Amino acid sequence: MELAKRTVLISTAALSLVLGYRFLGDLSRQGGIGNYLESRERSSELKKALEFINAYHVDGDASEIGVLTESAMEGMISQLDPYSEYLDFERLKRLDEDTKQEFGGIGVQVEMRDEYVTVVTPLEGTPGEKAGLLRGDRIVEVDGESLKGLGFTESVAKLKGRPGTKVAISVVRENEPDRLKLEIIRELIEVDNVHGAEILNEGIGYLRISQFGRRTGEEFSEVVEFLLERGMQALIIDLRNNPGGLLDSAVEVASQFLPHGELIVSTKGRHDSMSEEWLAVNHGQYHEFPLAVLINPGSASASEIVAGALKDSGRAKLVGDKTFGKGSVQSILPLGSDTGLKLTTAKYYTPGGYVIHERGVEPDIVVEISPQEEANLIIQRSRLKTMPTEEFVEQFEFEPIEDKQLNKAVDLLEAIVAQS
Repeated sequence: MELAKRTVLISTAALSLVLGYRFLGDLSRQGGIGNYLESRERSSELKKALEFINAYHVDGDASEIGVLTESAMEGMISQLDPYSEYLDFERLKRLDEDTKQEFGGIGVQVEMRDEYVTVVTPLEGTPGEKAGLLRGDRIVEVDGESLKGLGFTESVAKLKGRPGTKVAISVVRENEPDRLKLEIIRELIEVDNVHGAEILNEGIGYLRISQFGRRTGEEFSEVVEFLLERGMQALIIDLRNNPGGLLDSAVEVASQFLPHGELIVSTKGRHDSMSEEWLAVNHGQYHEFPLAVLINPGSASASEIVAGALKDSGRAKLVGDKTFGKGSVQSILPLGSDTGLKLTTAKYYTPGGYVIHERGVEPDIVVEISPQEEANLIIQRSRLKTMPTEEFVEQFEFEPIEDKQLNKAVDLLEAIVAQS
């Protein structure tokens, strides 16, 4: 009998300890006893509201508990930021598909702004670029259906489809009075990441990274070696209109220019578990030749991480215009077996402690160009070398123009090389 009592007492004590830890964990996550008690009270009110609406609202279909729960979830999340959202089964499935690098679509990187998906940049060589989509274009309709009120994932899903199928979109462009109507044929999007490698002037190398994919670090390393074999003494890395991509690939690129173990980027959230650091990994093998990095408002996310790391470390000079300012971390948090939350849980910080999100990365040397100049340069870069100049002018109705940002970077590196 005594042994039984001791067992009960020990079990009760152990259970109390577990519950105590759980309670303290809840307090820590919710910001103290005051917030904890308020959240419990508000949760109780929400539960009662769901029960009352489900039981008494005149429209039984509209007040079905599943419909109400999803509406409540979406309403809460929509008040937070453009990147957080409630994920039902279909959205979770699409999110998983988005992690692959091959898909049927039009080939544009987009962000959610003012309730519509907005083009950050069209990817080089894709149907979106060929159709003439530009940075800043707002896609307001897909196949005659308005995107207003739809979440980011749902809007993007409407642009995707089987390769070879058509999609009709309506676009609102700044300074254009009427909506643009475009019909685009979807393609399987397989994007190379490193383009345009060449020696521009005596010893000045150039390459462009269009986005950060799974193989970008490896591609970049191969191209740098190619340029070094041709006498490169300094390098221009063009990150203009690079919408980002994989963080690990950005770290791989930055690691090729920084001492082993040097900070590249960090994240900070409300809790320690959301804070992390990424350091350069190269075991002492890194390049020390002079660098310039070209940036503009189309440079976002992973490209901002690379630019910020190279700037704050003093390793490169940034030339161009301020970047986009997409520097937040989204975590997938499961709610049930087939639902979840995509929730912004942290922000990225450069090595100097500068927050990227909604601020962007400032260039060391500001060289602004107009939207029209930028649009012409995008066409010029992809088409001018493929045809005679006369044919280019006739087809696109403008004379080739100077790339002022690139030329400024060349002048900068030539001066540095001459002094070394």
